Amino acid sequence: MRIAGTARGRLIGIVWGAGVALLFALIALCLAITIVPPFLDRIYYEGPASRHYDGAHFFNPDGTIDVPAPPGSSRTGFIARWLLGDDDRPEWPIAIAVKPARPAAFAAPRGMVATWVGHASVLVQAAGINILTDPVWSDFASPLPPFGPKRVAQPGIRFDDLPKIDLIVISHNHYDHMDLPTLKRLWDRDRPKIVTSLGNDAILKAHGIPATAIDWGQSVSGAALNGLAPQAVIQCGNYEHCPDYRVHVTRNHHWGSRWGTDRNRALWSSFVIETRAGNIFFAGDTGAGDMGWPAQAARIGPIRLALIPIGAFRFWKGQMASDAHIGPVQAVEVFKRLGASTAIPIHWGTFRLSYEQWDTPPRMLELALRCEGIARKRFAPVRIGQAIVVPTVSPVERVDRRCDERAIRALE
Repeated sequence: MRIAGTARGRLIGIVWGAGVALLFALIALCLAITIVPPFLDRIYYEGPASRHYDGAHFFNPDGTIDVPAPPGSSRTGFIARWLLGDDDRPEWPIAIAVKPARPAAFAAPRGMVATWVGHASVLVQAAGINILTDPVWSDFASPLPPFGPKRVAQPGIRFDDLPKIDLIVISHNHYDHMDLPTLKRLWDRDRPKIVTSLGNDAILKAHGIPATAIDWGQSVSGAALNGLAPQAVIQCGNYEHCPDYRVHVTRNHHWGSRWGTDRNRALWSSFVIETRAGNIFFAGDTGAGDMGWPAQAARIGPIRLALIPIGAFRFWKGQMASDAHIGPVQAVEVFKRLGASTAIPIHWGTFRLSYEQWDTPPRMLELALRCEGIARKRFAPVRIGQAIVVPTVSPVERVDRRCDERAIRALE
């Protein structure tokens, strides 16, 4: 019995040691990828230099993205602790209960219905057009699943319950926004039109997914995407299949990479989608930057629905925003500068990417809205899988201001 127990103990020790060795090898690989192998670099786009492209890499004209280590910590140590989970981040639930929606085939000619699928994925059904933003149905947002961020909430719509998708917009190439397995399934099933910003189309096309890529400040019509003449759109009476929309690629403040060494080889963006039911703004993934980009999007026309990120903003205790991600306080400022009528907060509660508690973003958002005197129903957190009928454009309702900044900063 003692011999068997000893052998079992040795086996457990060997397995444990191998597991630890594998984990540290993966950490070393992740760190090395960011600094060493040039063969992992990719050229996704080549074109003339511009205000945000130097001929090789894209950049934010309003300042670079900096990811400093927490006070009193080195960057290498910070990354290693993050990968190991050896830090003081608040606990998250292992799983969140989700009641998936079963959306209709399409919205009425002037109607708009939005369903939060999770993270930055939203199904917007507007004037008979079914639109998906950054669709992610995979369980892991990672190049090496099952390692990396894992969903704690299943998608708010089962894939098989999705209506036929007409249009997909993809903000950038990070794994929690550009999910190639999901995009391939959608392409094989529905042949949707896919619009993104420069360089991202090369990644998609390499995986058999056609896409149209345009620069900040440019736009493309549904007619052009569908190969139709403009008069065909004017005469279109079948709203279920009418490509009467226009997609504008607009500026935000972020960065892009799939492997580390290909950093900023492809562009990141936000979008304004014009439809007969009204305009939709999708912020993508963004930091604040100079905060000039919301007003640029607003100039395209009144925004009926804005999809604005509020999570993954805290990388150490007490941080209120990062260069790459806005927090709830800045999200409220974006909402104001857009002049949007209604907003849905996104980019929280699905993948654990940073250090705030699971429900810190919506709780902080509610306090921030009180500080600005904005009625909560105008920018209200929704449940994953919850569908809302988006009201028509109207002035934002104001309420009495009740601001407690200390309560905001006290949230973990």
